[in-house]
This record gives sequence, C-alpha cells and structure tokens, in this order.
Amino acid sequence: MDWGTELWDQFEVLERHTQWGLDLLDRYVKFVKERTEVEQAYAKQLRSLVKKYMPKRPGKDDPESKFSQQQSFVQILQEVNDFAGQRELVAENLSVHVCLELAKYSQEMKQERKMHFQEGRRAQQQLESGFKQLENSKRKFERDCREAEKAAQTAERLDQDINATKADVEKAKQQAHLRSHMAEESKNEYAAQLQRFNRDQAHFYFSQMPQIFNKLQDMDERRATHLGAGYRLLSEAELQVVPIIAKCLEGMKVAADAVDAKNDSQVLIELHKSGFARPGDVEFEDFSQPMNRVPSDSSLGTPSDGRPELRGPGRSRAKRWPFSKRNKTVVTEDFSHLPPEQQRKRLQQQLEERNRELQKEIDQREALKKMKDVYEKTPQMGDPASLEPRITETLNNIERLKLEVQKYEAWLAEAESRVLSNRGDTLGRHTRPPDPPASAPPDSSSNSNNGSQDKESSEEPPPEEGQDAPIYTEFDEDFEEEPASPIGHCVAIYHFEGSSEGTISMAEGEDLSLMEEDKGDGWTRVRRKQGGEGYVPTSYLRVTLN
Repeated sequence: MDWGTELWDQFEVLERHTQWGLDLLDRYVKFVKERTEVEQAYAKQLRSLVKKYMPKRPGKDDPESKFSQQQSFVQILQEVNDFAGQRELVAENLSVHVCLELAKYSQEMKQERKMHFQEGRRAQQQLESGFKQLENSKRKFERDCREAEKAAQTAERLDQDINATKADVEKAKQQAHLRSHMAEESKNEYAAQLQRFNRDQAHFYFSQMPQIFNKLQDMDERRATHLGAGYRLLSEAELQVVPIIAKCLEGMKVAADAVDAKNDSQVLIELHKSGFARPGDVEFEDFSQPMNRVPSDSSLGTPSDGRPELRGPGRSRAKRWPFSKRNKTVVTEDFSHLPPEQQRKRLQQQLEERNRELQKEIDQREALKKMKDVYEKTPQMGDPASLEPRITETLNNIERLKLEVQKYEAWLAEAESRVLSNRGDTLGRHTRPPDPPASAPPDSSSNSNNGSQDKESSEEPPPEEGQDAPIYTEFDEDFEEEPASPIGHCVAIYHFEGSSEGTISMAEGEDLSLMEEDKGDGWTRVRRKQGGEGYVPTSYLRVTLN
C-alpha cells in the first residue's frame, strides 16, 4: 500500500505529516544536544571533585600515602576520574554521530520535501489552468450557440415578414449562417479543451501526483529509519563505555578490598615508632633528709663536689608526657630531630638514594669514557674534547656523592648505636649487647660505654619546662622502662650460656616468653619462667608470636 493510491486526495494531510516528521527529527537533535551538555557538565563536576579531594603532596612525601586506606581512596578517585572520561566520551560520540549527522540529514530532508511539494503544486496549477481554459471555451461555446439561435430566429422572422425587404432578409440569413459557423467552431474548441483537460486530469490523479506522493512516502520512511538509527546510537554510545565503566567499578571494589587495617596499624608503628624505653617508676625523694638523698634518674643529680644541688621554688624536673603537645622542632640534615628509630630509617633511605645516584653517575662516567674512546678512534663521529666538560661534571658529582655517602654512613652508625642503647634499657640499664655474630655470645664492652654516657647524661641539669629539646633525649633522661608484657613465646632449640652482660642462659627445650623481636642484629630478648630477662641468639629459638 502506498500513499499515491490510498491517499491520492490527502495532499494537505501529507503536507502536515511530513512537516511533523521533520519537526520530530529536529526535536530529537535538540534533545541529544542538551543531553551532551548534561554529560559534559557531569564529567566536569566529577573531575573538579576528584581534583578537590586528590592529595596535594606527592605520594613519596606524604606519609599518609603509605596507609592502605589512603591508597584505596586515591585509587577510587582515579577510577572516578576515569569514569568522568567515559562520560566525556559519551558526550563526544553523541555530539558527532547523532547531533551533527542528524542535523545535516534534517536539512537534506527539508530540501527534498520542499522540492516534492513544489512539483505537486506546479502540477496542480497546470491542471487548474487547463480547467480554466475548459471553462472559458465552454462559456464561449454556450454564448455562440445562443447568438446563432438568436440570429436564426431573426432570419426566419424576417423571411416571413411581408414588409421586410429582400436585402434585409438576405442579410439576416447571412448573419444566422455566420453565427451558426461560429457556434460550430466554439463547439469544436470546447470539445478539444475538454478532451485535453480530461487527459491532463487523468495524468494528474493517476500518474503525476501518485508519483509525488510515493516520493514523499519514501522520503518520510527514510527519515523515520534514520531517526530510529539515531535512537539506537543513543544506547550504543552508552553500551560502548559500559566495559570501561565496569572496570572502573571493579577497580573501586578492588580498592575497597585492599584496605588492610592490620597492615595500616603496622605502618603507623613503622612511621612513628620512636625506639624509646617506657618510663620507670618515679622514686620517692625524701626532702626530710636532703643531704642523704641518693640521686636517681627521676631526681636531681648531686654535683661532683658532694654538695647537694639546691632546687629553687617552683623548679622541678621537666617531664615529657605521651599525650602532651610538643613544640615544633627544627628539621636537621641528619634527622636528629626525629626519634632514634625514625632517624635510623630516614638515614637508611637517604643512604640508599645516594648510593643509587652514585651508581648512576658511575655508569654515566663509564659510558662517556667509552664514547670518548670511540671518538678518538673514529674522529668523524665526534670531537673527544666536547665530552670533557661532561666527564668533569660527572667526576665532580661522583666525589660529592661519595662524601655524602660517607656522611650518611657515619650518621647511620651513630643512630644504630643509639637505637641499640635504647633497647638495652629494658634490662635495668645498658644491658643490650652489641651486634655480634648469631653463634657467638654478645660482647658487653659497648654497654659499659653506654653506661658511662648515661651516667653523665643523668647528671646534666634538666631542661627548662617547655624547652624545645629532641624528644628522644628527653625520654631517655626522664623515663625508665616498665616491665613489658610478652608478645609471644619461644622454645630453645640449643643450649646457650649467657656469659656476657645483657645475655641470659637457657637450656635446650626450655619454654621462654618472647619480650622483643629480633631487630636485625641477630639477638632476641626473652624472659624465663623463673624470672630474669636477657638476650639470646635468634637462631637458637623457635618463635611463635601472639
């Protein structure tokens, strides 16, 4: 079924319908255009949101970036940023493949529709013009017939009138004959016009207009098909990004599963463990016998001349409380402003970085030397002298980095000795052995040195209240280690004679309480069930943590 046959007389209906179809196409284009604006605004807001909450500091300089919670949050922000990129891709695809193409196609359809209706109107005007000519010839034929009949009646009346002259009768007959001839010609003209009009009308209704209507039908069906394809592109633009969006959502899920509370707790320990010993009990100071007081870590020392140190009114030993706010310390190159454990870690990091830079400079120097040899053997490849400045610069960098490595190694050795000294505080004072081989008993010589140093430090005057001093110095002076709770248990695999200071003997198969893990020096602190704590070789133990 086609419009030319079924809707041959609905010219105005077809005109309205085709115009409605083009208007619908334009409305859809406008809808998609506004949809792309919404997607672009959504993507822009998402990117702004990500930028707002993304950490400002680089991950290397941000201690919070070491926590799995923060890493997962950053990963989620990155996935949201990728999601925003997919929304931008949807907007771009809709703009290019829907808005632009359908807008262009709409203009083509409007031109084609205009051409078809202009053709139909011209055909209709031609038919109307033929009908007017038919009406004119019909009226002329009718008028000529009346004139011929009137002339014939006049001639017949004169012919019967006895008073009429012969000339008048003859003239009337000639006039009647002329009018009759004119009527015959008008009749023939009318018949010809009628035949022509009927032929044109048949061509108009059975051929010309059906063809135009069928062309309009084909145009409208192509427009509807194209519009349906535009509808499909709207969903395809979304389906195209679904796999990537699914990966973004899966990445968010992976980030959520990556949160490790236990590991974050351990990271906090690694970041902020000071290495200090817990403070011991504050001793009773008997002010009723000021001259006989025995100096202790928690009281004022006695000068070397034997005279008691007088304490002024309001003067007391400075105390650093765990929950008190501390003044901001000045950052130093050797990280002495940090607690011993943190200082050691930072120095170790700096030393590793300097070693990497040193190795890089050494490799570069070797490469430049090889290049210089090639230039000397093959001058056309380059001038050997041009490499001298770079070689000199590399040598200077190597010397500078070697000095820095030596400097950090010295600082690191000092920091490690300080950490070992603080560990030894748990056995009274200064019983932590040095770093010997695991199979040999510890040497207590370093502890005696530490003991003398601590004795001197205990006699130094305390800092003023609120004075800004390195935190590890304050804790080392003001607190003594309290008995700690076991962190696990262990079994002695071999017999060990604790003959050195700071060590403890154990029998093979003896159950011990684990008080402190091996810090990398080959020694582990344990407590016997009968009492007494000390260090034993880690390789002699089978350890189980709580």
